[in-house]
Amino acid sequence: MTATHFAVSAAITDEVSLGSTVATRALQAPSGRGSRARIAHEEFFDFQPTSTADLPDPRPLVENLTRCVIEILAGARDLEQIARWVTDDVYRTLLARAAISARARAARGAPVVRPTFSVGAPRLTEPRDGVIEAVVIVTSRARARAVAIRLEGLDRRWRASAISVL
Repeated sequence: MTATHFAVSAAITDEVSLGSTVATRALQAPSGRGSRARIAHEEFFDFQPTSTADLPDPRPLVENLTRCVIEILAGARDLEQIARWVTDDVYRTLLARAAISARARAARGAPVVRPTFSVGAPRLTEPRDGVIEAVVIVTSRARARAVAIRLEGLDRRWRASAISVL
């Protein structure tokens, strides 16, 4: 047994003696490389759902995400600025869409210009506890767009699991 294994084993033993449920669950999880061990590991360390009652008001986040997404697609804002509020799938989708917008601007020879728009009041629904679906109308001089956002309570904060700009 290496020193690292000994230290981890001692730490887990200390946690169990304190009655920690986290350490108890870790000790009960199957070990090894099998599918049961992988599933137990993902359930233990993956994002944990949070109830709506334990989360802040989603309206400011919906409005700010809407504003940021429109500016990202226009090329006026960096996608990294909203990375902590979106899931990996949303990040990849926005990255691909921003790249397409950048290529279209480059093909036209159009410079990056910060868009002028107004964000309407979000319409929120709660299909189940810990999930908010919102639609926001964004209007500019040339057009109106709808931005649909699905927020999920994960690890005691809201994260966007879907964003669609129509």
